[in-house]
Amino acid sequence: MHAPGSGLIGTPHPRLEDPRLLTGRGQYLDDHAPAGCVHAVFVRSEHAHAEILAIDVSPALAATDVLDVLTASDLDALGLGDLWPNARTNPHTGEPFRFEPMPVLARGRVRYVGEPVACVVACSRDAAADAAALVDIDYAPIAAAATMTSALAADAPAICAAAPGNLCMDWFTTAPREDEDAVDRAFAEAAHVVSLDCHNHRIAAQPMECRGALGEFDAQTRRYTLTLASQNVHSMRDHLRGALGQSQPVHGGAPARKSFPDLRVLARDVGGGFGSRNFVYPEYAAVLVAAERLGRPVKWVASRSEACMSDHPARDATLKVSLALTAEGRFLAMRADALFNAGGYMTGVACGVPTGQYMAAPSTVYDIARVALRLRVVLTNTVPIGVTRGPGFAETVDPLERLIDKAARELDIDRLELRRRNFVRTARMPWRNAAGTRIDSGDFQACLDKALAHADVGGFAARAAEARERGRLRGYGVACHIKGTGGSPEENVHFGFDFNEGAGERSERLVFTTGTQAIGQGHETSFRQIVATLFGVPMSAVAYRAGDTALIPFGGGHGSSRATFMASQAMVYAAKAVIAKGRRVAADLFEASPGDVRFESGEFYVDGTDLRAGLFDVAREARALGSSLDTYQHTIRDELTWPNGCHVAEVEVDVETGQVELLRYTTADDHGVMVNPMLVSGQAHGAIMQGAAQALLEQVQYAPDGQLLTGSFLDYAMPRAADLPPLDLHFCPTRCTTNPLGVKGAGEPGAIAGFPAVQNAIAHALDVSPDALRGAATPNRVWALMQRSAVPSVDTGT
Repeated sequence: MHAPGSGLIGTPHPRLEDPRLLTGRGQYLDDHAPAGCVHAVFVRSEHAHAEILAIDVSPALAATDVLDVLTASDLDALGLGDLWPNARTNPHTGEPFRFEPMPVLARGRVRYVGEPVACVVACSRDAAADAAALVDIDYAPIAAAATMTSALAADAPAICAAAPGNLCMDWFTTAPREDEDAVDRAFAEAAHVVSLDCHNHRIAAQPMECRGALGEFDAQTRRYTLTLASQNVHSMRDHLRGALGQSQPVHGGAPARKSFPDLRVLARDVGGGFGSRNFVYPEYAAVLVAAERLGRPVKWVASRSEACMSDHPARDATLKVSLALTAEGRFLAMRADALFNAGGYMTGVACGVPTGQYMAAPSTVYDIARVALRLRVVLTNTVPIGVTRGPGFAETVDPLERLIDKAARELDIDRLELRRRNFVRTARMPWRNAAGTRIDSGDFQACLDKALAHADVGGFAARAAEARERGRLRGYGVACHIKGTGGSPEENVHFGFDFNEGAGERSERLVFTTGTQAIGQGHETSFRQIVATLFGVPMSAVAYRAGDTALIPFGGGHGSSRATFMASQAMVYAAKAVIAKGRRVAADLFEASPGDVRFESGEFYVDGTDLRAGLFDVAREARALGSSLDTYQHTIRDELTWPNGCHVAEVEVDVETGQVELLRYTTADDHGVMVNPMLVSGQAHGAIMQGAAQALLEQVQYAPDGQLLTGSFLDYAMPRAADLPPLDLHFCPTRCTTNPLGVKGAGEPGAIAGFPAVQNAIAHALDVSPDALRGAATPNRVWALMQRSAVPSVDTGT
């Protein structure tokens, strides 16, 4: 077998999927229209909080080409269940979270604008949309709580009977947990205490391809087939089974189905995910039921405005953080009081991020020996929250990096020096933090130094002086980041040999199947690079299959930078098993001992002889003997990987208008061994765009009554290419020891570090505290901040 890191691993191989995708041969959801396909449109709540008094669907049913209209009462009569979250209990304490599962269609009450109330199915999308407008719903509005502050107020409306005070969770913990008084002692003994209050505001993922689903039902085999744009088809299958069958309680004690239909879920090409496609949505169950009732395929594709009001957004956390320091600026302890907005229902991992990934708050690049956390998850009358790149870690890095800048201001210590004094040193790796989490590798000091050198921080003073002459204020910000690769801890792969001997031609392929699907990251290329390297065969001889629950028993999908880390681990172990089988077959072929058979560069051979046989020849021989080299491998993750690094942003602020221009962006990141550096760079570009856009442009906003104010791209400011400068990307890899290839994961750092780096740069330019700015740095907000902070005008001499 090739040694890890040799062969094609580490080469910037062009994406194999691009010729298909760029020439219009991609197969996205809306490209599929099976014979007899009809269309669904959802009637959505216009109220953020209201009782449903009555629903009259008769005018819609009477409309031309309308085939069916579904409401909650129809689904209840069929014995459908509700949609339960992925995370239901605190993994540290076993305490159940407080919630009610989400109905597929609103039952009795609506909790947010855009909640689906009815599903209209017609022969065409236009006919369904016209009929949807005829569904008459009698609402009795209830006071809405559109913010966490209003939801926690004494007079707040009760959103969920199972969550008193609108709290799904209220948990206090310390790290280390054995000494709960250690944090109090550290703060009492500290020479300095610095505090910061910030809000990591709500953002929308906005994938290029809008969400949708195609439901089919085969009455003979009693099997549902759901085609959708998803990041994780196996998770969708498992959680939809709870609604379609009897793996979860059914509302109202409806009778159990006598025969539970099978469910196949598949996703072909997917136009982006960014976390918003990780968890199940009510529309998916509805189209399947509609397909079963009608005996025809039913397709639904969201409009962009529907996506704005129904796709899971992310972030939306208010954080009060304090840091205890010695007189020399050494970090002693940290306290955090964090509020996480769950939205109208607790879905997905709304409580899993705070108790799981945010609980990694001690997992910073800094040595903070003691941490105390109070974590609360709040229901509000807004769209249920999901995840996007860097969940939990983004909400950790943002306040901490701002807090360090604030501490440097108050202690009169250089902000870069303050970071250097508190880095975890490389010599201490592997290092266990306060929570006991093991971080295996990293050189945080090297990342900072490399980023600063390439950002030319030494030349900043001259650039700032020149900017002032033009009537602008210039600043730069730094954010150091780290991210544990999370997601499902299990993965599986299958290697199979496919031979085509027809028509006088002979072809051979190594078919690689995994539960980790591609949604645009380039896995169709990078996974082939790994397989080709492990077996010493050409990439053209490797076929990649994924995104279909019928292909492999389960899968962890794509999320939390897990894909390459988890899939490659399974690949390595499976390849070893294939080669071990091949040695035994080759030994019989060579009439040699299996211990004398070697494998290298795609061939089995015996040292010192001319006995050689290629991998595919041995696979054919095995099949002829009635055996096979085909191999299935299941793996469970023991530890995370920890990509990390440093990002430096440089901005200019127009003092007359408050307009911020991002001029320079430099990174030095550690992704361990990079399978394809070109793909890593591409992922970095996209993540930085998301992080910078959160800092400057993007923000989901609601009116006090819960009406969505950012329901289209006219109101929700998406970044454009001109909003980002040329990116200066650099790498300082340290080999990961928790993965056999040494890979760490990539794709999230920019979304984690970009927000605080850019906002720290703005604070530096204006010479204000890093917590002075809340929300996206729009010109209006920055101008208002300058007025409040008495930022002096710039005299250009004109």
